[in-house]
Amino acid sequence: MFDAQELQAVADIAMRAGCLVVSDEVYEHLWYGQPHLSIATLPGMRERTIVLSSLGKSFSLTGWKIGWAIAPPHLTAGIRAAHQFLTFCSATPLQHATIAALQAPPSYFDTLRAEYAERRTAMVEVLRQAGFDPMVPEGSYFVLADHTRFGHASDEAFCEHLIRQVGVAAIPCSAFYADPAGGRAMVRFAFCKTLETIAEAGSRMKARLHPLAGSRGSC
Repeated sequence: MFDAQELQAVADIAMRAGCLVVSDEVYEHLWYGQPHLSIATLPGMRERTIVLSSLGKSFSLTGWKIGWAIAPPHLTAGIRAAHQFLTFCSATPLQHATIAALQAPPSYFDTLRAEYAERRTAMVEVLRQAGFDPMVPEGSYFVLADHTRFGHASDEAFCEHLIRQVGVAAIPCSAFYADPAGGRAMVRFAFCKTLETIAEAGSRMKARLHPLAGSRGSC
């Protein structure tokens, strides 16, 4: 979650350098505390920003693969031309359902955030009980945690151990880095699950994961 000052810093660079900004805002409704702010709303940014969003996160319909780009006409012309030769179009019934979803009242998003906030609390707690020191996210439905205190050579090795020996799946964060070394210490857990599933994952990790004596992690 970028605050207004951080977004303004990006905007200042973009305007000074004559750059376009592509802003991925698929988690725009999944914030905890500080509300989402789109960089396109800052002075001078509307004409140089492409905002991308999706039905998948805010409405829990990731398999539908329906999203949208919001930008001024001189930018959407290029987007439409490229899109025509990629996916061409989505299924018509899903497009009608998307229209209905986008008419959801504010109460829907309030409930969504409250439910995910509860799951975030549950995930952070089970990770702490299992020996992690997780980062508490301000948005989305992922929690990052340092795995190094468990003694595995890499994030990939730790995630493989989790799957094979613990029965819990996580994502190695090195996959998100241009230089994988930058993410070797971290793994990502998703809390877009039922509270029962989160609790079960916590029980398995608490019983089957054992931090090295005296370890404190690398973050």
